[in-house]
Amino acid sequence: MLRLKFKSMLSPTLRLSLRSPAPLPLPSNSNSSSSFSSSLQYSPWSGLQAWRDSPLNQDRIWGPNGPQPSSPVPIPIDSASSLAELGALVLSTSDPLTKSRLSHFAYSRWRHENLQLGLVSDPPSRPARPLKPELVSPKEIPAPKNSGLPLNAYMLHNLAHVELNAIDLAWDTVVRFSPFSEILGEGFFADFAHVADDESRHFAWCSQRLSELGFKYGDMPAHNLLWRECEKSSDNVAARLAVIPLVQEARGLDAGPRLVKKLIGFGDHRTSNIVARIADEEVAHVAVGVFWFVSVCQKMGHAPCSTFKDLLNEYNVELRGPFNYSARDKAGLPRDWYDTSSSKMQDESEKQDKNEKLSLVYERLASIISMESENSSLNRPPG
Repeated sequence: MLRLKFKSMLSPTLRLSLRSPAPLPLPSNSNSSSSFSSSLQYSPWSGLQAWRDSPLNQDRIWGPNGPQPSSPVPIPIDSASSLAELGALVLSTSDPLTKSRLSHFAYSRWRHENLQLGLVSDPPSRPARPLKPELVSPKEIPAPKNSGLPLNAYMLHNLAHVELNAIDLAWDTVVRFSPFSEILGEGFFADFAHVADDESRHFAWCSQRLSELGFKYGDMPAHNLLWRECEKSSDNVAARLAVIPLVQEARGLDAGPRLVKKLIGFGDHRTSNIVARIADEEVAHVAVGVFWFVSVCQKMGHAPCSTFKDLLNEYNVELRGPFNYSARDKAGLPRDWYDTSSSKMQDESEKQDKNEKLSLVYERLASIISMESENSSLNRPPG
């Protein structure tokens, strides 16, 4: 049985309460705790609606001057007639380039053919994978000098692996939580199918550039850490949103500029341009995660900030800096959710503000008492 957050959410009362739609942003509440108050400061990424309304992106080739359209590759499929079924098909496809093309095809059909969302009651337990790369523990990933790849290809291979996993992570979110469409709403699934399409385009760019450098995806080992994080949250949509978009994807915002800088230093400006474009587009994916996490928390009546921290503790997920504050701010990810120093500063600020208000009240009381004393002495009859 799937659950949306904690075990108590399996109760029929809570399930019914989640069925009433709740708009964003959260309503103000003067009696809220500081954690709930901080969630009220959340403002969605300014480009979120434009991203949602944007036409289907066909720029799946990286040309001499940047992204450019590619000729569509026909994919004859008769076995899937809904978005969830197409997503399950993507998850069951092992060849990376075919997975990328099929992901784009699935989202294209969703956008152009008014497909039903559908549901998949028994989603794949894990995505199909090619024989290469060999999946090892993160500690067993070879250092650049021992990988057999030059530094630019090494970094690009790692990014390609992240993007391939991101395709599956997004589709698993669509497929696995499709039975909760009445609770979450169609927009939830439309957004994550859109994310999957973006990730498939990113993988296509990485794969193309690897080929130009004389290599291919699978030429060095890779880890399975991203999918393990996904498996942790397979029964909990709030945890899925916290762990994947708000932690894993947000780490991409942190790493992107550093990777670009290294590639420029290596002298590979073409690859650096690809990575910079990918990092810029990842802002939308974090923004989507924040939007839906706040929405789910609101429907449950929980404060997003404290809920996010509780989930990371429950699922043993670590937050690691350094953080790219400007990109995270742009995506609408509040700093006090992930940065303890920011939380302490906010607590100190709130404490100082409270003390200043109390001081002002005391001053006014003292003034009133003084005035009352003066009036009393003036009105006192002479002795």
